[in-house]
Amino acid sequence: MTDNVRIVIDEEMIGLHACGRDCLFDYRTGLVSLKTGGKEWLYSAPRPAFWRATTDNDRGNGFSCRSAQWVGADLFSTAGRPSLEVDGKPVVIPYTPADGSTGGQLYASVASLCYTFTTPTVPATTVDVRYTLDAAGNLTVAAHYHGQKGLPELPAFGLRMVMPTPATGFTYFGLPGETYPDRLGAGKKQLVAVVGLPVTPYLVPQECGMHMDTDWVRVERETTLNNADAAIAPFSLTFACLDRPFAFSCLPYTPLELENATHQEELPPARRTVMTIYGAVRGVGGIDSWGAPVGEKHSISGKKDIDFSFVMRP
Repeated sequence: MTDNVRIVIDEEMIGLHACGRDCLFDYRTGLVSLKTGGKEWLYSAPRPAFWRATTDNDRGNGFSCRSAQWVGADLFSTAGRPSLEVDGKPVVIPYTPADGSTGGQLYASVASLCYTFTTPTVPATTVDVRYTLDAAGNLTVAAHYHGQKGLPELPAFGLRMVMPTPATGFTYFGLPGETYPDRLGAGKKQLVAVVGLPVTPYLVPQECGMHMDTDWVRVERETTLNNADAAIAPFSLTFACLDRPFAFSCLPYTPLELENATHQEELPPARRTVMTIYGAVRGVGGIDSWGAPVGEKHSISGKKDIDFSFVMRP
């Protein structure tokens, strides 16, 4: 059975294991542990990302106030009990083996868990996040935002995962430098290596570090929270696009940590890696002066559905 996905089910958790990749799912919160080669990649469960730190231009044109509901959605959206599919067929959980005991193990070529997050917005809407693990250890993530009439424009839509320790850097294939939908310049895709987790030193901390039109990004770390890993070799995790390129940011801070600081020295010490893969990003505007609205083609309607997907490779 070594060439299959091993599925372990109990009353509170589901484990998916394949080719050195170990995924642990909590019924209430989602993916709570992601290990490759025994190294943990999650500090907390990935969540839908709706907010990016506001810019001077956002504040100038009132966008922060108009779309403030998305701060609450970013922090407090709740996940419902997941659905499980094994080789494309639904499985009732908790799974009951043939002997009638609680929990058990299954083997399959592919296994998939889907969570539906509900936002605390008015009106409310939902986001489906589906995780699919194959026998090669590839974990595919697909997210779907259900558009809802009456909701304001979104700052962004993506999936944010917080890693336990700061990354030593990241390498990606995409546009060089910091880019946004209305700030792409004339750059051409290339291989870019970034040392550390740089934060643009604006006088007032704000949104920064976005990289558009990315084919793949590899995050490198060399520390863990496990005391047994005192001396370890660098290790990495790769995120690759599927049907279309994605945007991403890899920073030492969450959007709310950036939002809460009024000067650079108020930012906390860097302790984590905040990796966000985006399917949609709002532009930064400032066409004629700071405070000018963002062009319509670079805004994100709350009324329209949004889909994106990517794969995490060992």
